[in-house]
Amino acid sequence: MLLNRAWIEEHIPHQGRMCLLDEVIEWDLRQVRCRSATHRAADNPLRSHNRLSAACGIEYAAQAMALHGALTAGATSGTPAGSPAVGFLTSVRDVRLWVLRLDDIESDLICEVTLDAGDGVTALYEFMVRDSRRKLLSGRAAVLLDANRRLRK
Repeated sequence: MLLNRAWIEEHIPHQGRMCLLDEVIEWDLRQVRCRSATHRAADNPLRSHNRLSAACGIEYAAQAMALHGALTAGATSGTPAGSPAVGFLTSVRDVRLWVLRLDDIESDLICEVTLDAGDGVTALYEFMVRDSRRKLLSGRAAVLLDANRRLRK
């Protein structure tokens, strides 16, 4: 099964230009690695003052976390076809930026997220965004799962 942009848009809440990931390179129950070229697009919705700040890489990582949730939700059936409930990024920690901006990176971005812990209510991920040569940013994030239902209470 080809896990390209069309598949990704069907399985995460982000649509159109706001879907920042182009392809799943590999995944398993603990991690996902994705590729993206959207950081170079002049119409990237995260651009401000004709630039894409490196801090916007956190959104790339958050979308990879949502994608990991969709992939692992279908893992019990043996096919990556899950449709997880909407999650909510509750915190990011230990964020390190090694560059100031992403739009001037010539190669594609590789976004890697690894699930450190999860209990069905929250998930803790480590993330890294890199290009073909180096780390661009990294950190840790906490996600509230099934946020729509939990926040209505």
